[in-house]
This record gives sequence, structure tokens and C-alpha cells, in this order.
Amino acid sequence: MGVAFKDLVISKEIELDFLKDKIILLDAYNVLYQFLTTIRGRDGTLLMDSKGNVTSHLVGLFTRTSNLMQRGIKIAFVFDGTPPELKQKTAEQRNQLKIEAEKKYMEAKEKEDVEDMKKYASRMTRLTKDMAEESKKLVGFFGLPVVQAPSEGEAQAAYMISKNKGFAVGSQDFDSLIHGATKLVRNLSIAGKRKKGKTLSYEAVKPELIDLSENLNILGIDQNQLIALAMIIGTDYNPGGIKGIGPKNALKLVKKHKTDFDEMFKEAKWNEHFEFPWTDIYYLIKKMPITDDYELKWSNVNEGHLYKLLVDEHDFSEERVKSALEKFSKGNVKKQQKSLSDF
Repeated sequence: MGVAFKDLVISKEIELDFLKDKIILLDAYNVLYQFLTTIRGRDGTLLMDSKGNVTSHLVGLFTRTSNLMQRGIKIAFVFDGTPPELKQKTAEQRNQLKIEAEKKYMEAKEKEDVEDMKKYASRMTRLTKDMAEESKKLVGFFGLPVVQAPSEGEAQAAYMISKNKGFAVGSQDFDSLIHGATKLVRNLSIAGKRKKGKTLSYEAVKPELIDLSENLNILGIDQNQLIALAMIIGTDYNPGGIKGIGPKNALKLVKKHKTDFDEMFKEAKWNEHFEFPWTDIYYLIKKMPITDDYELKWSNVNEGHLYKLLVDEHDFSEERVKSALEKFSKGNVKKQQKSLSDF
């Protein structure tokens, strides 16, 4: 879901080559949900192997990770841990929406309405524990770091970026900004081309770089005010925010009251919309559990384990996997030759 900051923040388009040799910490769950939502059959059904196991997330993870690695981008994946209690209500709401989508999907299936089947199928997306664990395996076989967050992955990634452990957080959501990520890259896992709505035409999709400091200066607020702004608009802990107050009016409200959040939320009528005080969410975001127990270490691709997982266990095309791995080999040889000539 994420915070609806799109109309407020500024970003600049960048080329993938700009990120070469830079460390990008990917919000793993965000990326995997993208793959599960978009990589589907014509009727909206998830891709599966011959044993009925879902493979959409693995297809996306293998394809996109291969591409980014070939571009020389140093990626690491940060996985969610235990969600905060306040997020439980959001999870229940999302689950209810998925149940409703399932009903509409079945109705569309009976009518053989492929377009509606595809539409509602994407709203039924669920990332299971098994999918997450299998994704960790695949990432590890690529020789990439896996960071396990104690709670929210985006908060952990933001913390690491703030400690100069990487260049930027990679996510479609803006949430890492409220956790203090100094830089955010969007569209990294979908860069290329995408279909334009229901048309047959395609549009170019480029990565976008968002600088936190630059945006705070332009908005005329500080980090604490950004958190308050997000809470009025709506976060994962108070979905939808305060009804009747859009992003631009929320910004005006924040700037009007400056750091007097009690008065600000009083004027916004927080207590009429939520059964808990605004401080619950504010301090949850400020004090989200994070850890220094991780290692950012890159190693060689384990081709044998990749083949076994993808080809033997999940029916991936042997040629496709082989082709991707050959590109790695060529890229590694070029890097070695360059470093030798430089020496």
C-alpha cells in the first residue's frame, strides 16, 4: 500500500548505468509482491510448475536480479521480520479485499471474462512464508546478501542507508523516506517497458531517484514533520489516513502547526477517525526495531544450486538459465581483464 507521497515529492529519472557499482538495498517483500502481481498468465493466474507450485516470484526474481547484476549494480535484499501489532488491522483489511476479489474472480471465470479475471486475480496476491524462504535461497545462490529485518524491511533498509551501508533503498513505496532513507530508487525492478493500460502500446519505464534532504528542503519541513504528514495522508498503520484531507492540504496543516503535533492532529480530528492516539504510530515509526546483525558480503554465483532449484525443482527452461549464467561469466571475465589492465 505505502504512503501516498507521489504528488508531493520530486524525483529525477536516471539510467540503470548510473547505479553501476553502487549498493542498492532492495525491500524484498515489495519486490516480490510486484512479481506476484504482474507475472501471470493471460487469464491472471499465477505461473506454476508441473507440481502446482507457484513460480511467478521466482521467474521475476531470477530475470530481474540477473539483469541488475549484469549491469554491475550491487544489490542486497532486506526481508521483513515480525510485523508491528498496529499493522494487524491493515492485514485484516487487505485479507478481506482479497476474499472479495476471489469471489469476483470466480464470477468472471464462470462468464469466461478474461479481462476481469486478470484484474481481480492481481488483487488476490499473497506472499507465503514458503515463497519468501525460497526467494531467500535463490538470492543466496546468486551470491547476494540477505538481510533479515527484525520487523519492517523498509525501516531496516533505511537505517542501513542512513549509516552509509549503501547508496539507496530500492522500492516502489515511499515508506522508507519516513524511516530516514537518505535516497530512494523507484522502478528498479520494473525498469524497461510496460503495457499502457488496456492498450496495445508500451511506455518506457526508467528508474527514479528521490533524495530525502532535497525533498525536505523543497517541502519546507523536517523529518519529524514528514512522519506527521504521512500519518495524515495514511500509512500501513492507519490506512487511508484522515478522510477529507489530501496530500497538499495535509502539507499545509503540518506547516501551519510546525512542531505542535498535538494541535495539528486535534485540528485534523484524529480522534474522530482512529481509536488510538496519534503518538502510537508516530513513535512506532520513530522507534521501529532495527538491527546491526547483518553482513553485506557478495560472492560468486552458485550455478549448481541455481540449476537444481530452478530447472530440476521448478521446470525452468535449462536454456534460459544457462543463457543468463553465461552472461555472468562473460561479464566477470571482462571485469577481471579490466582490473588486470588497470593494475
